[in-house]
Amino acid sequence: MSDTNSHGIPEPEGKADVIDTDYEIGQDNIERQIGPFGLDIHNPVFLISGIAVVVFVFYTIALPEQAAAIFSAMFNFTTKNFDWFLIGSADLVVIFALLLIVTPFGSVRLGGNEAVADYTYLGWFAMLFAAGMGIGLMFYGVSEPLTHFSTSMGEITTENGLRTDWAPLGAATGDEAGSLRLGMAATIYHWGLHPWAIYAIVALALALFTYNKGLPLTIRSAFYPVLGERVWGWPGHIIDTIAVFATLFGLATSLGLGATQANAGLNELFGIPTGTTSEVVLISLITAVALVSVLRGLDGGVKVLSEINMGLAALLALFTLFVGPTIFLLSFFWDSLVAYIEYLPALANPFGREDVNFSQGWTAFYWAWWISWSPFVGMFIARVSRGRTVREFVICVLLIPSLVCVLWMSIFGGTAIHQVLNDGYTAAQDAALPLQLFKMLDALPLASITSFIGIVLVVVFFVTSSDSGSLVIDTITAGGKVDAPVPQRVFWCIFEGAVAIALLIGGGLAALQSMVISTGLLFTLLLLFMCFCIFRGLQDERKIR
Repeated sequence: MSDTNSHGIPEPEGKADVIDTDYEIGQDNIERQIGPFGLDIHNPVFLISGIAVVVFVFYTIALPEQAAAIFSAMFNFTTKNFDWFLIGSADLVVIFALLLIVTPFGSVRLGGNEAVADYTYLGWFAMLFAAGMGIGLMFYGVSEPLTHFSTSMGEITTENGLRTDWAPLGAATGDEAGSLRLGMAATIYHWGLHPWAIYAIVALALALFTYNKGLPLTIRSAFYPVLGERVWGWPGHIIDTIAVFATLFGLATSLGLGATQANAGLNELFGIPTGTTSEVVLISLITAVALVSVLRGLDGGVKVLSEINMGLAALLALFTLFVGPTIFLLSFFWDSLVAYIEYLPALANPFGREDVNFSQGWTAFYWAWWISWSPFVGMFIARVSRGRTVREFVICVLLIPSLVCVLWMSIFGGTAIHQVLNDGYTAAQDAALPLQLFKMLDALPLASITSFIGIVLVVVFFVTSSDSGSLVIDTITAGGKVDAPVPQRVFWCIFEGAVAIALLIGGGLAALQSMVISTGLLFTLLLLFMCFCIFRGLQDERKIR
């Protein structure tokens, strides 16, 4: 580690294009001592974000039916009118990320040309994986491949000239092999290059402008090439506030999904009742565990939990691979990759889509969800990626996690599909989404043990997401300081859980989806501008070499 400045951010090592600005990190902050607790918050980002979140939580809990109606209207308006924008923006981000690998910009090192990586590859990968999409993989690992396979096998249905079925593209009605390929191609499309490119671009922008340019570790810093010194004024306040809202609701969606799945698993194993009450209790308990991790800090909390979780996830995946249809799954993995490449142009087409339910209800929602997570995951990745070259960074953040996700989906989704086609076992296919993983495991040996491991994975992914999310939101609302007082992080950790609870009470999964897609749409505009800012920033870095 290099020497750090007074706010915990390492100085560039070796040559770096440091931006000459009069702005000092934390200069607009309000610093107070309230009893034994310190306060160091950015004015007005913390105040606007904090007050808005508190008001939102109380409104949603007080008037759940009214809130649910508003959430539903927001979701329908956004997916029907802006699906093309979300899909097209994600395509542009993937292309830009891949170009960075093969251009001379890839040789730029984050933190200066003599910077050394802070973490080993193992620790780095563990944190990338746990923060990036842990709960989502547990929730959708069985259900999405199984769902897309089933809908692809079904008939195409229309009403008033519009498709009403949920099959991707033109389906593959009655064709088992074709439905397998199309279903897995659609799944990989949602969990492969596109989401990880979104994460990579936001993370790269933050790492570049913080570790090379000497700016605060906050979202607004990435827009300095466009806004200049105005980035420290109201334009920057708005950018950071949007990032806080996107992060909160993106996290709340994942936490809500995690609580629903953990509740379903506990009901299956121990008979614990399912429903909103149980889910609220689960979120409260797991948020309390996350608070302990928050108090232990990045290395003692998130890093340790991430490595434990990666080990448990690998153990569960390998067990399923070897006791399940091993030969089928290994060939299924490669066949699915080939199918993904074949169907990618059609799946990524943003215009003239006939499969409106799939492109709007699945893809548009997913891209808004990933984009809403990108300030949180991007800043977290930036925090742990100093010392990597741009090429190394993009390859490791984009390609390797994409392959891991494809392998995960192939193992768990492939096992469930094999059970349907070869064994006639349809319990997973017939179950509700949160229960499908556990029903698939029921047909394998040691079902009680593996299901319990699945619940543990959901819970620990929940904790790491909540902890790292509160760390990131706190950094943004502290004006880029990474060493702000711990009680502020505790505040955000508590209210992440509170937002998830409020959304579950105010409409369940539909409410979660509605808020995430609305905030994700706002941040999509910022994401596209980030690509231009990264290009400008890397140009300047190359000039000094």
